Amino acid sequence: MLYEQPDSSPGNNLKNTSSNPASRRNILTPELPCPALSWFYTGPAGNRPPPATDRTATRRMSKHILILSVFIVASCGLAYELIASALSSYLLGDSIFQFSTIIGCYLFAMGVGAHVSKYVKDEDVLARFVDIELAVGLVGGLSAALLFLTYSWMGAPFRTMLYLMVFLVGAFVGMEVPLVMRALNARQTGFSELVSKVLTFDYLGALAVSMLFPLVLAPYLGLVRTGFLFGMLNVGVALWSIHNFRHELPDVGGRLLRASLVMFSLLMGFAASDRLVRWGENGLFGDDVIYSTSTPYQRLVITKWKDDLRLYINGNLQFSSRDEYRYHEALVHPAMETLPWARSVLILGGGDGLALREVLRYPNVEHVTLVDLDPAMTNAFRDRDELVRLNHGSLRDLRVTVVNTDAAIWLQQTDRMFDAAIIDFPDPSSFALGKLYSVPFYGMLKRHVSENGLIVVQSTSPFFAPHAYWTIEATLREAGLHTSPFHLYVPSFGEWGFVMASPRKTYSPPSQYRLPLRYLNAQTTREMFVFPPDMPRLDMTPNRLNTQSLVNEFEKDWREVIR
Repeated sequence: MLYEQPDSSPGNNLKNTSSNPASRRNILTPELPCPALSWFYTGPAGNRPPPATDRTATRRMSKHILILSVFIVASCGLAYELIASALSSYLLGDSIFQFSTIIGCYLFAMGVGAHVSKYVKDEDVLARFVDIELAVGLVGGLSAALLFLTYSWMGAPFRTMLYLMVFLVGAFVGMEVPLVMRALNARQTGFSELVSKVLTFDYLGALAVSMLFPLVLAPYLGLVRTGFLFGMLNVGVALWSIHNFRHELPDVGGRLLRASLVMFSLLMGFAASDRLVRWGENGLFGDDVIYSTSTPYQRLVITKWKDDLRLYINGNLQFSSRDEYRYHEALVHPAMETLPWARSVLILGGGDGLALREVLRYPNVEHVTLVDLDPAMTNAFRDRDELVRLNHGSLRDLRVTVVNTDAAIWLQQTDRMFDAAIIDFPDPSSFALGKLYSVPFYGMLKRHVSENGLIVVQSTSPFFAPHAYWTIEATLREAGLHTSPFHLYVPSFGEWGFVMASPRKTYSPPSQYRLPLRYLNAQTTREMFVFPPDMPRLDMTPNRLNTQSLVNEFEKDWREVIR
């Protein structure tokens, strides 16, 4: 009996395989939701799956794709954690508490996510991995912007929003690695090789971000834009996975559409991040923001309302141009008036040049060294016209040397001596600042001031933060200095305090001033060195590096004020 040879035409092949659905799936691709996207599903070769002879190479390629995905998703996960920790530290202070609680919440959420991943069916592993990448990209990418805007415009729900977003991102990230490991295991990867590769790339991704975040991402992109960037990386992994595993994924068209919408949203957010930040800062500070920048050390914001310029560091007010003269006259002139022979002056902090402005009014001063950590601060107050008018161009004066470095390191390395030292650091709201109010720091400073010289220290409020104020005074005494605490009222801050310190002699306030001053005279000077009954001296423990008690006292004091 003769058998007719089957027709090799496509139509006849379809007819002959119509009774075998499995065979038909090997020949046909799924119905495409949009013909223009056919390249995404099939590639340039058309509607044919990879030939059987290429299956080994395809399987090997899919392993490499999944391994590289681990590197990217690990980078993104750590980036979201760092963004949340840094943002909460900027806005709430107490960096150790913020980092500790956020890391703890994040790791707990990762454990929850890893546990939940076991309920994903084996046949759904790749589909759920893509869905989770889209979810973590959307939530993590928007997290910094949403948190900042929440704090700026609503305030109270910020902590709830913070930990909710940290938990969600952590749970999603906790599901990623187990799902990748299961996908790799399904591709016949040996268990020891599987664990080794996944953990290696997971840790490498964490290392990459931990280096890039403080050196490049936070200072140059800012926290909000960095969040959008890593969100796009997560969505990129999802798109890459959809393309490479299109023959194994259900509803490819729907997933591609969702990924495209999320990517578009994140791109728009990235492009508009500066406007979002300005809008949020206008809500936070109330006035128009005329200058803002994120540096490796802090967030600087300068606002303006009518003739009032204000500087904020990490959300904390540093001065108002309407009354800063009171603060800076008290910081500088009681010391400089009693040192008519002073030739060389050291200013630590004070990168705005306002204390420097007052020092340079004395004709006997021949040289001033100003040490401020952040070049963005000194550059802004040296170059921007409205700020130069405020400090009278002090940072451009030929008698001034500006050094941008850590004050503690600089003191260790220099052998210079000074007739007076003026310390104008921000309040000790973090341990990085707390070390600049410690016994070892004041001991180093003492060795660089002449025996008859003076040191004056900005020391926070003796009324609102009395424990912190008297801790600073006790720390100066512990370093071997004679102290004379004083205070005054600054409308923008309330009652504010300073400590005058001397290596050898007891300080006597001046009874008159050679220069015309707006606030200080003999009477106001006498009153500054008298403390009323509601600001009594407190017996406090000096601030030492191993305990940093000052930071804890400062936080407790201001927490009581907020209550």
